[in-house]
Amino acid sequence: MKKISIIALAVLVMSSALFSSCESVKNTNKTQRGVAIGAVGGAILGGVLGNNIGKGGNGALGAVLGGVIGGVAGGVIGNKMDKQAREIDTALPGADVVRVGEGIKLVLGENAVRFDFNKSTLTAQAKTNLDKLVKVFTDYPDTNIVIYGYTDNKGTVDYNLKLSQDRANAVKSYLAKKGLVSSRFTTTGMGIADPIETNDTDAGRSKNRRVEFAITANEKMIKEAEGK
Repeated sequence: MKKISIIALAVLVMSSALFSSCESVKNTNKTQRGVAIGAVGGAILGGVLGNNIGKGGNGALGAVLGGVIGGVAGGVIGNKMDKQAREIDTALPGADVVRVGEGIKLVLGENAVRFDFNKSTLTAQAKTNLDKLVKVFTDYPDTNIVIYGYTDNKGTVDYNLKLSQDRANAVKSYLAKKGLVSSRFTTTGMGIADPIETNDTDAGRSKNRRVEFAITANEKMIKEAEGK
């Protein structure tokens, strides 16, 4: 999380320096400069981190970066995401909540949404922790949420891909049963991709059996932020 924050800060500094040195921009007001800096900053941020995603993971972080808007609208959305991220962290302190650009990457590992080995059934603890997210997701209806399921590396690639999809679907189904609009959610099975711990130990494999969320603004939030 600190690394991403540092990259974002560096982008804004570079963007600000670039625009403040341009003679054609010196006569614009602060709002106009802010829009320009935000747009360029968002583009650079998406490019830099998106390139890193291409070398490694393609899950929630990639989805969040793909929604970079920038400018004043991006700032409005970012403020809403800041608040939502804080509420998620308060509701579920065991989760890994990462604010990136105008979205949120949320990782629910073994202490948040647990899956037993070779299972896609939600445990009682998993349901309890998902219940804590329901209120936050209900309070922020203008978001799209992609659910990514993961496995450890035991078994064949094809089998784990299906198992990870089943895990993501299990989370979506449970949240829908709790009253959330199912159309807000899409699911993707990632299989053995993007391990966050070693697969050489039982403890590491347990953490890799996880679910990630990519939370981004839906069309309604974007239009409101843009004043349309």
